[in-house]
This record gives sequence, structure tokens and C-alpha cells, in this order.
Amino acid sequence: MTEAILLVGGKGTRLRPLTVHTPKPMVPAAGVPFLTHQLARARAAGVEHIVLATSYLAEVFEPCFGDGSALGLHLEYVTEEEPLGTGGALRNVASRLHSGPDDPVLVFNGDILTGLDIRALIGTHESTGADVSLHLTKVPDPRAYGLVPTDATGRVQAFLEKPQTAEEIVTDQINAGAYVFRRSVIDAIPAGRPVSVERETFPGLLAAGAHLQGMVDSTYWLDLGTPAAFVRGSADLVLGRAPSPAVPGRRGDRLVLPTATVAPDAKLTGGTVVGEGAYVAPGARVSGSAILPGAVIEPDAVITDSLVGTRARVGERSVLTGTVVGDGAIVGADNELREGARVWCDAHIPPAALRFSSDQ
Repeated sequence: MTEAILLVGGKGTRLRPLTVHTPKPMVPAAGVPFLTHQLARARAAGVEHIVLATSYLAEVFEPCFGDGSALGLHLEYVTEEEPLGTGGALRNVASRLHSGPDDPVLVFNGDILTGLDIRALIGTHESTGADVSLHLTKVPDPRAYGLVPTDATGRVQAFLEKPQTAEEIVTDQINAGAYVFRRSVIDAIPAGRPVSVERETFPGLLAAGAHLQGMVDSTYWLDLGTPAAFVRGSADLVLGRAPSPAVPGRRGDRLVLPTATVAPDAKLTGGTVVGEGAYVAPGARVSGSAILPGAVIEPDAVITDSLVGTRARVGERSVLTGTVVGDGAIVGADNELREGARVWCDAHIPPAALRFSSDQ
């Protein structure tokens, strides 16, 4: 049995206002908290015991998932009093692991949506005898990420900071945020202080001659750190582009949860999800968007690639593109919001108050 540690302590500052009341891994994606997809995929790969390393809004995880039995898992929760970074968080939960010193421990991040073959990563770790194995993915433009070059056998050669010049781009392989650690490596991380696995633990292991193995798996991979990415991830789950056993319904152009109401002539496309108790009125057109529980979309509103928060309301004929509407906010009729707009929780935009084009 492989155990796992799931890092879910981040504040999700880049996702605000989505994360004002909800930690990032608990924001609904394709109708369920994002974390549900990760837990279900780990379970499908044979993982049975998962320790959640929580920090920000830690109190919301356990009421949702409990002991994990509903998902066929045994879940435990450890809350950091002070943020400890990725490595510090691992060390902080090590006492909850049941593994022996040489056993593999799967580690994954609460904000990555991926089709990674988890069993293959564990298999690579065991067959190569590595101290740590890393999921690497190839990206078209690696400048936003740390680079991880490997040799012909897949052994990691270096960890390079985000490249500043073209000459520094020596590979298109990046750290994709899922690892298998030898248990003893976790126990060796310094306790009681912040530690970054990316900046301290991994480079330190390399310098000490440890074996770090990279496995390139270029299936679906998306960092859900920004609102636009989160909305896309939710739509890709509904469309079936991103794999998850936890999507509550059939894959397709739309996912309407059982207690939601959608008018017969409303048009839902592009992987749109309509959450519990939400209402989409006649004539509304919603594409590639997430309508969270209890939200109301009024007649003839047009919503594209956007997220409308819990109990929020979008008025008649308003047009939203690439917009996040916070929980409880009201966008009045005849407004026009474009890419990057963030309406804060409980804010109220009066009718016809914001536009990018003339009112004719």
C-alpha cells in the first residue's frame, strides 16, 4: 500500500476573491470541491492512506471529507500553526505516516490538475531505486517555471530557477508538482522551520549525491493558480479532457447538478457546470463557465469563461467574459465585464454601471 501526503496549505492569493471564504482546493470544479478529484484519482491508483497538510482555512476540510471512508480512503489532517513551506509541511506530517524508512510516499499539490499515471511514477521510483522521483512535464514556454534537465536514463541533473534568457532554457521539462519520496528522505528534512523542497531539499539532495529520478509524463497538466486556469480546469473535467473518477455525471458539453434549474431555452456549452440550487434563466447563454451553488443568472445574460460565486447574481443582458464574481456579489443588468475582472464578495454593481463599449 502506498501512502500519500497532500499539500493543501496555500492561501490561494492569486485566486482571490474565489478563496476569500474557501481554500483553493475546496473551490468547486466540475461540481465538487477540486480536492475530491485528486483524492479519487489517488484512490484509483491504489493509495489508501492520505495525510492532508493544511494551514489556510484548515477547519473546512474535515467537515467535508471526514475520515475519507466515503471515498474508500483513510484521511488524516495536520494543521500548520505557522506556514512551513512545501518541505516543512512534509516534515510536519511525517509522524502520521505508517511506512518504513525505504517505503515510497506519494506527495502531491492541492492546486495541480493532472492526468499523471500515478502507478507509473511509483513504478519508476521502485525500479530505479531513487531517493525521490519527480513527475516532469514538457511545456511550450518554460520561462514561468523552474527547469529540470535529466540525463539519458532520466536521472535529474539540476534544478534551474526560472530562466531569464533564451540561453538559460536548456530543457522544456518542468517540475510538475507530484513526487514519490523514500520515507527516510522526508524524515531527514529539518523540523520546525520553513523549508522549500524546490529550493532547498531537492538541490541539497543532488549536491549530496542522492538519486533523483525524473519521469516525463506529458498527459493533461494544469496549474490552477489563476482564475482563468481554474475555470478552464473545471470545464476540461466536464468535457472529459482532464480525467477524474469524481465528476458527478456524464462527460459532455454541460454538467447540471440535480437541484439546479436551467430554463429550456438557456444555452449551456463548453463544459459549463451549474451547481446545486443555482438558476439559469430563459435566454441566458453560458459557455465554458462555472456557476457555483445558489447563483442566479438572469434572462439573456451572456457568460463566457467565467466563474460566478456561491449565491451571486448576474443581471439581465449583462455580458461577462473571463470574469470572476465573488460569493454573494450582485452584477446588475446591462453591465459588461471583460477579461481579468474580479468582482469582490458581496459587492454590488448597479445596472448599466460598467461597460467596455458604448451603450447602443
